[in-house]
Parts: sequence; structure tokens; C-alpha cells
Amino acid sequence: MSTVSRRSSADRTAVRTARPTPLRPPVTGWPEWGPPAPADSAAAVLDDLCGPLFASLRRSDQRRRGAEYVQGLLSTGGRKSIRNMAALIGGSGTGQRLHHFICSSTWDWTPVRRALARYLTEAAPPQAWVVRPMTIPKVGQHSVGVSRYFSPDEGQTLNAQRAVGVWAVSEELSAPVNWRLHLPQTWIKDGLRRNQASIPCEVEPETIGDCAVTACQEMFEGWDLPPRPVVVDVGEADPLATIAGLRARGIPSLVRVADGLSLTLTDPGLTGHGTRPMTAAGIMRAARNMGRPVTWRPGATATTRTALVTTVRVGVRGAGQDGGPLLLVGLGPADRSRAPELWLTDLPAGRSAAFPQWADGVRRVDRAFDDITAQVGIRDYVGRSYSGWHRHVTLASAAHTVAVLSTPVGVRPVRAS
Repeated sequence: MSTVSRRSSADRTAVRTARPTPLRPPVTGWPEWGPPAPADSAAAVLDDLCGPLFASLRRSDQRRRGAEYVQGLLSTGGRKSIRNMAALIGGSGTGQRLHHFICSSTWDWTPVRRALARYLTEAAPPQAWVVRPMTIPKVGQHSVGVSRYFSPDEGQTLNAQRAVGVWAVSEELSAPVNWRLHLPQTWIKDGLRRNQASIPCEVEPETIGDCAVTACQEMFEGWDLPPRPVVVDVGEADPLATIAGLRARGIPSLVRVADGLSLTLTDPGLTGHGTRPMTAAGIMRAARNMGRPVTWRPGATATTRTALVTTVRVGVRGAGQDGGPLLLVGLGPADRSRAPELWLTDLPAGRSAAFPQWADGVRRVDRAFDDITAQVGIRDYVGRSYSGWHRHVTLASAAHTVAVLSTPVGVRPVRAS
């Protein structure tokens, strides 16, 4: 992993101002990522990160609260509630100050996320940006955005908050940099609930796919990040609307699609199928003999793998016809032991050798979420405030970054899928 460059004297001053009490070793274990990082290692990363991360916060007490909150997420065992973190950090009035900092303060989380994304791209330049959903089960009805919905993955109706996250995925690590909370109509149209949660007036109803597109758009407009393909695997999102929305904003993407998605085959290499709509799986079966093996390495310490990559030109009304051709991509094991994953992309066929590695980023994100992001309490916010939720997940993303950057690459196993 490349080393983060040294900070200016002004940045180092900001770090000293924001520095919390010495970081305790994490209480929770990291079963998939080796033993907990030494306290001095995590503290060094936190020290280096705090300067740029909280540079947009004008007051020194806010910068201290931010560093304390990240420290609490890293060090507190069990649920990362403000009460539990305050008890660990110690000091009279700590809980009240942390609660105000998250729920009632006025600091903007967007510059903090931008600084986190830039820090990560300097530490480990991303190969792709991966968009994945997050479900936060809830018991009551008062947490901002909570609603009942049927989860295809769980096969049951859940009471939960839903969000989408954008992750930086490099050969060394995966870390979240941006989040968007899905707010259903029942929240947007209910004036009382909207006022109680302090939802900004400019927030309008969105589908889960809209959330994915907007989260990416926020990053690519003014964050000065390296252009990389966006890999979207959000099962509830309409893949055609998602790829159309990203294309309209000039963002190249690779979007996961279901077997039954209806497409029109336009590839000149496949004849005899006419122009009638076909399912994505049916097109892949017709193109069975067009695949070619591609070898890639899914991580810095992993052995190489081989996948069979099949690309077929298809037409999609409203998403592909006006903006140029789309490719339907099948990614599966070289021995054809299981059906291929299906993806839709506006990237050129000449880049198909990179498709397996980009798609593999989804599995790496899911592992990182289970092993680290959930451990630092990203789903543990219990307040009702829209701003509080965003501030909490922003600082939980920073805690994830500290955890992963303070863990040597050699002890981060890359598990076979």
C-alpha cells in the first residue's frame, strides 16, 4: 500500500487540535482480518486522518468531538451508542457533547466525506467505485426513513432503514466514502414526520436506484476524484433506469441485472434470433460459445483467478439506443460449473478483460462491510434526525478507514468466493 504523503504544518496543527485522548485497542474482534491493530498503529492513522478530515469544521471543539467520536466507534465494545462511547472515552459531559455534535450541530458532512474520499485515493488509488445497498433493521417507526418493505434477499417483510453506499475499491482495500438514505413517500409527504426528523426541504421522493445515481453524481461533481467505472449491484434498483441515469451524467458503469431482464439482441455475431425481445439469460445461452477466459488477481495478496467473459451487443429502449450500444456481459467460472452473473455496461468491449475484477469488487465490499463496517457500528445510530444519521455514517466510514489502514495488508485474507 502506498504511503500517505506528509501533511503541511497547518495540517499538522489541525491534527494536534483535533487529537483525542490515546486510542485504546479495539474491544471487538476482527475475525476475518486477523488480530486487532495495535493501539499506537490505529492512533497514528487517526492522527494523520483527522487533519484533512475535519479541516472544514471551523471550531477546534468540533474537531475534537469528531476525533473522539471516531475513537469511540473504534474502541467501544458492543453497540456503539453515544452513551457507551462516552463511558469509554470518559470525562464529565462527554455524552451530552457527543450527542449535540452528531444530532444538533450544524457542521456539513459533505466536505468531510470529500476529504475522506481524497485521503483514500491518495493512500490506495481505487480501481472502481462500487455501489451497494445497506439495510438497517429497526424495531419502532420513528427512526428517519424507516418503513416496512419486502426484502427479496430475506424472503420476508422487514421494518428497516435503507441506504446505498459508494465504496472506493482498490487492490489493497475497500472503504465507503458516500451514503444516501432512502426516504419513502410516507416520509417525504408527511409534514409532521418530516419536521420531526428535520428533513431538508430540497429532499424529494427517490427510488432506491435514484439514490444510487445521486450518490455517484454528488461525488463526481466537485470532489476532484479520479474517474473510474461505477459498479452497481443494488437488487431493488431498476437496472435500465440506473444505467440511463448514470449515462446522462457521463458516468460509465457496470450494472448487475437479473436473468429475466428483457433486451433486444443487436450483436451481428449472433444471427437467427430476429429482433424480438429476449431475456438476458436467453441471450447468454445463445452466446454460449462467444466467451473467452480472462485471468485477474482479486487482491494484493490473492492468487490469480480465471473467469469466462461473454459480451453481447444489445439494445435497450430509452437507455441504449440514443447513447450508443450497450453490452450484456456474462461473468462465470471458466469451467462453466455455474450460470454466469449478468451485467449491463456502456463501457467498450475492449475493456472486457477488467470486467471480472471490477465485478469482484462487490464481493470484496460485502466482506469488508461484515468484517469492519458493521463492527465499527455503522448501523448503530438510534436517533431520529436526518442530519444525525448522515453524520454518524460519515464518521463510521472514517472509523472503517482507520481500521483498514492500520491493519497490515499481509493479515487481510482474501477469501475465495
